[in-house]
Amino acid sequence: MKIKIGGHRWTICALMFFATTINYLDRNILGVLAPTLQKEIGWSSIEYGYITMFFQGAYALGMVFFGWFIDKYGTKIGYSLSMAAWSLAAMGHGLAHTVFGFGVARFFLGLSESGNFPAAIKTTAEWFPKKERALATGIFNSGTNIGAVLTPAVVPWLTLTYGWQAAFIATGATGFIWLVFWINYYQKPEAAKKLSKEEMAYILSDTQEPVTEKIPWLKLLKYRQTWAFVVGKLLSDPIWWFYLFWLGLFLNNNFGLTLSQLGLPLIVIYSMTTVGGIAGGWISGAMINRGVAVNKARKITMLICAVLALPVITAPHITNLWLAVAVIGLALSAHQGWSPNIFTTVSDMFPKKAVGSVVGLGSSIGSIGGMAFLASSGYIVQATGSYTVLFVFCGSAYLMAVGIMHLLTANAKPVDL
Repeated sequence: MKIKIGGHRWTICALMFFATTINYLDRNILGVLAPTLQKEIGWSSIEYGYITMFFQGAYALGMVFFGWFIDKYGTKIGYSLSMAAWSLAAMGHGLAHTVFGFGVARFFLGLSESGNFPAAIKTTAEWFPKKERALATGIFNSGTNIGAVLTPAVVPWLTLTYGWQAAFIATGATGFIWLVFWINYYQKPEAAKKLSKEEMAYILSDTQEPVTEKIPWLKLLKYRQTWAFVVGKLLSDPIWWFYLFWLGLFLNNNFGLTLSQLGLPLIVIYSMTTVGGIAGGWISGAMINRGVAVNKARKITMLICAVLALPVITAPHITNLWLAVAVIGLALSAHQGWSPNIFTTVSDMFPKKAVGSVVGLGSSIGSIGGMAFLASSGYIVQATGSYTVLFVFCGSAYLMAVGIMHLLTANAKPVDL
């Protein structure tokens, strides 16, 4: 007779999914409104590159802080602080009327939004056994896709009906609704009254980790496993940021799409990514259940995603809108399949106590790379009048990343702190 485990952990996963959806709704709105604001505010491609760079720089700083803060004070407090702060920052965009004003608003949004993923990854490590972590990560990470789909579906209507200021305020305010549920509902597994004994045993079914002292993140740099995650994030994160902030301008420049016309292509692209995000987590989990080593399963899945991203190199030279949409959608879907696996390598290789710090460190470095890539994107577009160089990098970086990660962790064992 099969024992019923219970599914309370998936309710926690749902809370993380909605938080991530709101996170991407708030950050992606600028990418949708960029062509409109470029005409109204009058910024150049280089100035827009700087605006997006401010977000990335702050995101990198915030990752270091939130990784430490969440490891020290826990996911409930850390997630609450991050959500409240980024919701206020998102609403503050409605007060900006200059390039500098948008730069300031983006800085505070990036600083506060950086708490989402360290908190979610640590929550996943606390609530799920290793064999389910990639799937859980893929599910909550698919909130990035839903948020990206909701943005072009809702923001053009809000903007055309009430103005772009109202669009920023309305989307930013949704975070406070989520905050009510999180504060009143979330507890760690050992304090959760609705968690059955069977499900608690299942969550703790991995080999128990010894209790360790808190390790400063700088000391984590001596481990190859840390560098594997750092390099993977450094090469892949800038690509996602480029798509979020430049895709609307690319479609506007190459195909002449207006604000009212941008919605459907962007919805199709980001709807495709939802499939990739869940499939990426499921594939590696299915291989592990069939006896494939954890490290090998993650890398095989990431290699598949890297190959699927390659065709996007041709995007700037495609003249048919919907063919370009298909190629870009495939690349973004591949990225979302890549994402849960690279995140889960941290909880595979490090004890729970260090997960937030490692994720914060790697994501911070990835944001620094994104900051440089976004700033240079403005110069490249303005100097060449083309997106070719940018899309070549977007298509090839994943193969480089997975190759380097394999070299660093080929025979590596979980870190013993």
